[in-house]
Amino acid sequence: MNTLIQNKLSGLLALNPELTQVSVIGSGHINTTWLLSNASQQFIVQKLNTHVFKHPVQLINNAKLIEQHLCAKQQSNSYPLEIVKHIRTRSNEYLISIENEQYRVLNFISQSFSEDVVKTIEQAHQAALAFGTFVSALHDFDAASLYTVIEDFHNLAMRFEQLNSAINTSSDKRLIRCESEIAFCLSQQHLITELSDIAADLPIRVCHNDTKINNMLYCSNTHKAKAVIDLDTCMSGFLLYDFGDMVRTFCCAEAEDSTNLDKVVIRKEIFEALVKGYLAPLKPIMSKSEQSSLLLGAKIMPLMLSVRFLADYLNNDVYFKTTHAEHNLERAQNQLALYKNILSNESWMHKTLMQ
Repeated sequence: MNTLIQNKLSGLLALNPELTQVSVIGSGHINTTWLLSNASQQFIVQKLNTHVFKHPVQLINNAKLIEQHLCAKQQSNSYPLEIVKHIRTRSNEYLISIENEQYRVLNFISQSFSEDVVKTIEQAHQAALAFGTFVSALHDFDAASLYTVIEDFHNLAMRFEQLNSAINTSSDKRLIRCESEIAFCLSQQHLITELSDIAADLPIRVCHNDTKINNMLYCSNTHKAKAVIDLDTCMSGFLLYDFGDMVRTFCCAEAEDSTNLDKVVIRKEIFEALVKGYLAPLKPIMSKSEQSSLLLGAKIMPLMLSVRFLADYLNNDVYFKTTHAEHNLERAQNQLALYKNILSNESWMHKTLMQ
């Protein structure tokens, strides 16, 4: 953050710029986040990535609607977590424009910490419990009132269309390199039909849509769940996507670009903790058919990411950041290994999910 921006933000928040400290925090890949603080106050400041979030006003409106609903629940003692809140500046703004960039200010949730990787069973349980509690508190919120900030965010059929388009325009060299991965992915398009067959029976809910462990905070003292954060992708949808992304990101100890494919497997004890934590607050409002659908989400999410990595590889790496020529292909192979491991454990996972 340069001095001009720091000074303007400090002024808008009634902070003395000369006494204000700025530090980069978080590990997000989209927005840039700082902690702005002095001796008595702390604020989170984010520069919004308007290439990804093209309508920042609607994004903030979404978050404000959710915030208001959760605050009402908290006041009636029916939401135990802390809440991310947007801070209005002295000029009565929630969205701040500085040098053609868009910023916002959020409350700082003190005595908390985040993790980038699930290290223990209890961490998995607490994170899943937080996301389940978040969704449960919003079960009586009108999901249709949320603006769709990213179209087709979890649209598997569209991702396959993008893959087919990439196949038609790719160089022969890259096509040959990933023939087997393409063939396998294309053979799994039946998941599109499976989702279509059950969609009419599933309720539309508020989904977080980015249920990685680093999007919730733990209490520094108790290590219990403290807050769900990063509500930018909250939109209406099916819970199977949120659950599936937790399975994808919680249950494998390897990074998503690891080439140790024999280690890209589901940790069963983590899956069990995830199921227990997520369903605890949701079972009272969830039908058996919706509960059963969560397993489909566990299959869809790694497959969909595989398809996206493959398409980007074939398109010469125009979307995902890469560090070497085969990076996107290695990511695709990694997520396909996880998908195949889920298929091999499908019966056990379903039993665990439904017990």
